[in-house]
Amino acid sequence: MTDPIFWQKSSYSGADDSPNCVELATADGKIMMRESEDPETVIATSRERLRSFLLGVKAGDFDHLI
Repeated sequence: MTDPIFWQKSSYSGADDSPNCVELATADGKIMMRESEDPETVIATSRERLRSFLLGVKAGDFDHLI
């Protein structure tokens, strides 16, 4: 049996019912991410891969995509 997943969002996302946020949780040693507007779609990754991605975002590695 899998433990329940407790989703967390940034305090910058606004009120609890705000539909404009990315939510994070941990489950089975993975980082889980979902968009609050589509909560059934979940991305799972490792802590190391998420860290690498965030460092790339902060460094501007993906700026050409927007």
